[in-house]
Amino acid sequence: MARKALKLASWTGMALAASGFYLYSNKYLDPNDFGAVRVGRAVATTAVISYDYLTSLRSVPYGSEEYLQLRSKIHDLFVSFDDTPLGAASLAQVHKAVLRDGRTVAVKVQHPKVQSQSSKDILLMEVLVLAVKQLFPEFEFMWLVDEAKKNLPLELDFLNEGRNAEKVAQMLKDFDFLKVPRIYWELSTKRVLLMEFVDGGQVNDRDYMERNKIDVNEISRHLGKMYSEMIFVNGFVHCDPHPGNVLVRKCPGTGKAEVVLLDHGLYQVLTDEFRLDYCRLWQSLIWTDMEKVKKYSQRLGAGDLYPLFACMLTARSWDSVNRGIGQAPVTATEDAEIRNNAANYLPQISQLLNHVPRQMLLLFKTNDLLLGIEAALGTRASASSFLNMARCCIRALAAHKKKNSRSLFRRTQISFREAFNLWQIDLHELILRVKGLRLASWVLALLCRLLPTSY
Repeated sequence: MARKALKLASWTGMALAASGFYLYSNKYLDPNDFGAVRVGRAVATTAVISYDYLTSLRSVPYGSEEYLQLRSKIHDLFVSFDDTPLGAASLAQVHKAVLRDGRTVAVKVQHPKVQSQSSKDILLMEVLVLAVKQLFPEFEFMWLVDEAKKNLPLELDFLNEGRNAEKVAQMLKDFDFLKVPRIYWELSTKRVLLMEFVDGGQVNDRDYMERNKIDVNEISRHLGKMYSEMIFVNGFVHCDPHPGNVLVRKCPGTGKAEVVLLDHGLYQVLTDEFRLDYCRLWQSLIWTDMEKVKKYSQRLGAGDLYPLFACMLTARSWDSVNRGIGQAPVTATEDAEIRNNAANYLPQISQLLNHVPRQMLLLFKTNDLLLGIEAALGTRASASSFLNMARCCIRALAAHKKKNSRSLFRRTQISFREAFNLWQIDLHELILRVKGLRLASWVLALLCRLLPTSY
């Protein structure tokens, strides 16, 4: 028996390690990193990089005469090109360079052999997942393979990444605190992306913010506004907000705090039906309407596992969800409880991930990364972040109802109700800032009675 257990543990360890599996609170499999990490470690990436139309450099021996000839062509494009990358990831690395016209640019270059190797890595992942399925039938991880097949080709196309960057910049153009680096299309290809160089500190670097007098609470509010707008209002979501992809800085022109959003290869497009149900679910979670939490969780595929689904979304215990996720911040005891219980619910988590809409998977990853940033900044579970979400939910649901109403009177009525509900949110936020959490909790309970239960 012990030998069999050891064999099972060995297989499981191999499969989970290979697929990049980790579990902490509501942290889940990242379906986009498996093959890329393996390739990134296997391929030497320190060679000098050229453009896609110089891809022959990838097969030229380092230091050879032909290599040096190709290397010299880079100087026809750049005044300077830093060989040491600013950052290296599984798919690409980024170099700082200066063009002949004086523009300072960031050059993102795909690692050699990633394109050709990716299909092999997906196949290997599929074999490992099937092996885990044979050993542990209760675990369903085939969705991991499906997501990798869908997302990895998109991430490997840097022109697609450039289009995403321009789309989100236009979509959030009214946010003066957001900076999306400009893309230089004339010098970009599928494997090389040239963009405006923007410097800054990582969003989880509190020391950098203190040195530059950047308010961490302001940055946390900015992130909440950005992602609430993307998820609830537009349904076009940047799904890789790890600290290396989110920088902060003082804007050179205005001196105001600014968020710089990088790496636009991985986006999730939400259908209207999914987006609106997700709005209603979060609205129910924020206002502690447990009947509607159950209803909309089940509409999103959670079934009888809706309590687990709510806990995974909020990274809170079921007791905290029932009491109200905005009533009190996460305690060390609750955090430890979530850590300890996560492994116990692994089969149920696997079942849930296999049944929710595929759009949900990348949102889990996005939520998790944002929660990690909030934890690093010490702003986790702040009422302000929930209020930003509530505003976007109210606006999105009101816009949907107005769009589907043919009556001018009805549209006007919806607009007045929307304005009133947003005013109530503003009032509550003001009380939070001025009077403190105890009085605000009382007002929140009052608002829960005043606000409509649904849109």
